[in-house]
Amino acid sequence: MTVSYLGAAADTAAVNAVMSDFFAERRAESDAFGPDFAATVAELESYVMRGGKRIRPAFAWLGWIGAGGDPNDPAATAVLTACAGFELLHASGLIHDDIIDASRTRRGHPAAHVSYAERHRARHFTGDPESFGTGTAILIGDLALIWADVLVRSSGLPEDAHARLSPVWSAVRTEVMYGQLLDLVNQASGDEDVERALRVIQYKTASYTVARPLHFGGAIAGADADLVAAYLAFGADLGIAFQLRDDLLGVFGDPVVTGKPSGDDLREGKRTVLLATALKLADERDRDAAAFLRANVGRELSDDDLARARAILVDVGAVERIEKQIAHRADRAMAALEASGATIAAKHQLAEMAIKATQRAQ
Repeated sequence: MTVSYLGAAADTAAVNAVMSDFFAERRAESDAFGPDFAATVAELESYVMRGGKRIRPAFAWLGWIGAGGDPNDPAATAVLTACAGFELLHASGLIHDDIIDASRTRRGHPAAHVSYAERHRARHFTGDPESFGTGTAILIGDLALIWADVLVRSSGLPEDAHARLSPVWSAVRTEVMYGQLLDLVNQASGDEDVERALRVIQYKTASYTVARPLHFGGAIAGADADLVAAYLAFGADLGIAFQLRDDLLGVFGDPVVTGKPSGDDLREGKRTVLLATALKLADERDRDAAAFLRANVGRELSDDDLARARAILVDVGAVERIEKQIAHRADRAMAALEASGATIAAKHQLAEMAIKATQRAQ
């Protein structure tokens, strides 16, 4: 396989090429299991390939570059292949997350469990279409998780690199599952604590989106302890800022741009830092507003109720406070990056990615 690079940054097309080659191999294998499994592989491939910004492989790649990796080295293809494993890990998380949150769409398309429920109806299967859709999507998400490991293990990296990255790869998968579990508990219990909401995004988002991908790439290159510490500090703050921006987009974003209905986070009652902050401030400044949020968040909101909820988030100062947190964490991440021993090329690309991650509209 031939891959191309844009300076120190992995070309998105190159990551897609890795994924296409991987799925071509899986399609060849799937024929032995029959047409239903082959259709499932095709569904997962379509899910992975039809969208996404390839952020996690890009951070992993830059973790390698920052620790001295050379994009012109013949071994670069193996590195990029291993980094692409994060995209399958991400797909697994999204598929399962949509089931947990009862989300109907993802990237402008039906969520996996919705798509399979529709297939159940179209093929006139017996039983409940929704249960079939949920069960099938769980299995597809599990398959993506398994294949993420296959992609990393079969990347072609030397044994010493695998030995260094193995504990990092284990840590990121454990942390994201812990974050997902904590999120589920927080939502079910109606938790309103800002610090616990922050802990969720520390593990559910910051770890596997920025911090551990950087650590992963650094481990491949044999990064020293100081650089790893800098990567983790940068990644923690930037990853949290990234998710805080996502929280705002989940309430105020344009669905045409985000690919998800605006206000879904409020309808689903997601225990975000934004909501926890709003409830805390409303208790202090406007108890009627606090009562409205507690009575309506997590329910099917009318357009008027959604507009009022949005107005409350602004009026009590929650949106302003979240924007300040995003700016503060982005600044702190940049300071950690600048003080690190990462290569100049990686610093430049990581700084650009930090700006895009925290100022994005989707």
